[in-house]
Amino acid sequence: MGCFTFIKVMMILFNLAIFLGGGTLLGVGIWVAVDGKSFLDIFGALSSSVLQVVNVSYFLIVIGAILLVIGFLGCCGAQKESKCLLMLFFTVVLIIFIAEVAAAVVALVYTGLAEVLLRGVVTPLLKEKFGNDEPFTQIWNVTMGEIGCCGLNNYADLTDSPWYNSHNHTYPAPCCKDVKPCSDVLAAEKNVTGCFKQILEDIKTNSGVVGGVAAGIAALEIAAMVVSMYLYCQLDHK
Repeated sequence: MGCFTFIKVMMILFNLAIFLGGGTLLGVGIWVAVDGKSFLDIFGALSSSVLQVVNVSYFLIVIGAILLVIGFLGCCGAQKESKCLLMLFFTVVLIIFIAEVAAAVVALVYTGLAEVLLRGVVTPLLKEKFGNDEPFTQIWNVTMGEIGCCGLNNYADLTDSPWYNSHNHTYPAPCCKDVKPCSDVLAAEKNVTGCFKQILEDIKTNSGVVGGVAAGIAALEIAAMVVSMYLYCQLDHK
């Protein structure tokens, strides 16, 4: 087996795994969107993860769809020896790589701004969906119960939410350290911290692991781009 054939086979197998992984994530994302309660019952709390801040189903669906596209382009491009598909694969991976680098720079340089933007997006979602959107509510209930936090910033994030209005103007038990009923006065007295701070502290504690994973993903992306460009260039000599 020549070098070109070996790399071609490895590219096919690698991208087939990416394609299957993307399909799995897409399926799980749709499952969470349709029936988040049973997902949480099976897998338990999603503590120690930034996915608790946002609706996990949307995240999984987007990532799954991206992986499906990458896996399809890479696998078919190598199998059919198509320069067009290989170039598309290279372009998509390059765009994702650049976006990740840009996000890392923003996270390092403009951490405060990123936090402000995230708070500006998630806080209105809590007031709009908590108690109304079942998967969203289940994820936040489990998060608050496991971490011992309340809302994104504090209990005020849940004021006037569907949950608050449908539970006689009270808050979930974690907002009062599991004391019920959790009224405005008791929530202010207990002063439970928001989940955002807790999650950030957890991420900082495990920053070495997060950085290692990020570096590993970046290395795989660079390797994928090099291999796809190698196959692309070798097709000119066939």
